[in-house]
Amino acid sequence: MRIACTESLLFLFLPSLLLLLQPNNAQLAAPLSDGIRCSSNRSIYPCQAYALYRVSATADLPALDLASVGDIFAVSRLAVARTSNLSFDATLRQGQPLLIPLTCSCSLNRSYAAVPYQINAGDTFYQVATDKLGNLTSYTAVELVNPTLVATNLTVGVVAIFPVFCQCLNSSSSPSVVSNGRRPLGLVTYVLQPSDTYASVAASFATDVQTLASINGPENSKSNYSTIFVPMYEIPPPLLLSNASSPPSAASPTIVRERKGVIAGLAVGLGLAGAFLLVLLSAWIWRWYLWKGGSKGASADGLMKKKMEGEFAGSASGDKLLSEISEWLDKYSVYKMEELKQATSDFAASSRVNGSVYRGMMDGEVFAIKKMKWNARDELKILQKVNHTNLVKLEGFCIDDEGGSCYLVYEYVENGSLDQWLHNPAAAHKLDWRNRLRIALDLANGLQYIHEHTWPRVVHKDIKSSNVLLDAHFRAKVANFGLARTGLNAVTTHIVGTQGYVAPEYVADGVVTTKTDVFAYGVVLLELVSGREAVGEGGEALWAEADKVFEKMTSSRGSGSGRATMIAWVDAALLTGSCPLESVATVMNLARECLRKDPARRPSMVEVAYNLSKADELFSDYSLESLSFDSPQGDREGR
Repeated sequence: MRIACTESLLFLFLPSLLLLLQPNNAQLAAPLSDGIRCSSNRSIYPCQAYALYRVSATADLPALDLASVGDIFAVSRLAVARTSNLSFDATLRQGQPLLIPLTCSCSLNRSYAAVPYQINAGDTFYQVATDKLGNLTSYTAVELVNPTLVATNLTVGVVAIFPVFCQCLNSSSSPSVVSNGRRPLGLVTYVLQPSDTYASVAASFATDVQTLASINGPENSKSNYSTIFVPMYEIPPPLLLSNASSPPSAASPTIVRERKGVIAGLAVGLGLAGAFLLVLLSAWIWRWYLWKGGSKGASADGLMKKKMEGEFAGSASGDKLLSEISEWLDKYSVYKMEELKQATSDFAASSRVNGSVYRGMMDGEVFAIKKMKWNARDELKILQKVNHTNLVKLEGFCIDDEGGSCYLVYEYVENGSLDQWLHNPAAAHKLDWRNRLRIALDLANGLQYIHEHTWPRVVHKDIKSSNVLLDAHFRAKVANFGLARTGLNAVTTHIVGTQGYVAPEYVADGVVTTKTDVFAYGVVLLELVSGREAVGEGGEALWAEADKVFEKMTSSRGSGSGRATMIAWVDAALLTGSCPLESVATVMNLARECLRKDPARRPSMVEVAYNLSKADELFSDYSLESLSFDSPQGDREGR
């Protein structure tokens, strides 16, 4: 997607234009303190690139597994496993090298792969760049691409873009990378270790010292932990050939033999001590449970004991549900029916939020309590495997033996659902464009998480504005996983969903993929821009209405009527405040891509999140006169 920008963006690109006038050397641009300068040939972007990452145990990566590494770089563990010569369930060792596949792009005249990272307590740009990302970027580069974030005052939960250094090959200016008639698959960003030399690095990637020097400059100009680019001719490179079967490294046979006795002694001693402590702890917990009476928050063992004593004996469905979810009981609080009735005034109408969801107060804390039938297993099975700030958190559950129902207890999200704000004229003006952009990005991050960082992948299947909840700060959280499914490319004959959000291929063939969610997400983007509902009063879907608007804008490009058409379609509540229409145009173009009829041509949620971050860059720098929309690629049927 491309947005034509003129006068207001001239000064942004002026430094880049001046750089293009400088002589073009065969050597790639040397790293700057705030990143890697883009090549003068912008047609080579984006491209496939890679980064050599060395596993390091941190608070974010305690388990040393591929899923944790994938979460850091926003790629799937399967992709990392394939490029790193590992099985997808491999256990990693400290310092193990992994090859991370990345998409390298050019922005702000810097060449980098955008990695979204959610700030945790204690994080700084410097600490994340050096410790968690292994010096694959620098804190000054992070500051450059996150101009709205204050490095000394980062908010926990905010998503920052960390620009992993990368570069694309320019065939006209980099002929020296061709080896024995082979062109490289891409360039690997490599952080030099104290023991590295150009010769050792070249051997690890089946290249030579001369090639490294031609790309990166002389070896004596490099310091420890600086980045260089290494051409890679095969996957995996020689460095990773031993990954599939390599055990933890050992210093020497002599040292190993000397340690065996010590290790055996420690194992026996620690085992006996651990068993003794476990017995004491179990006895203490049992006595505490008898004294406490097994109320709210009972342990899994206590609940199962009650079950055996007959508490759930009257309900076969209750027994079945408990047996199916017993492995997850220790993750949640288990509530009694009396507690929920007291919290909701016996499920009074005044406590009802909407539908079967009630507001309840327990121990001074507010919760959302959702009444379900016995088929809660599927939702519980999915919720137990996800944990993300942009997903509503499950706190516990309750089984109503007599009523034949199950109640799920969630965190309470204060500002309710997005549709109540967008489609209520009295409230819509409170959602300015900056808030709507953040909501769109929050929703994209939540979907990206369930699509890319769960295994099997989760498809929500019911994305809509009423399933997007807003907290006290208007940050968005995805709710209602009742229709969600795991796995890829599933097919169903039972079509369920909400009119106006359902993807065409799902209606036609029952095909369920992550692109099903992407389509529905595109509809929510249209709602954020227009303030309109997903289905109009006449029954026309919003995406079909928008298609006509897009067509009119495309046909009238360059004239004032295209701009007038867009302004007429944008939510009137937005036009009363600061609303950069270039930023709105970016979001509308993105919605158009998400709504393509061919699911293969829709972007992934990783791409969506990245493009939304660029829309925010246009927030304060735009020109109404330069507003334009791209024509769709291909014919209308391939939209």
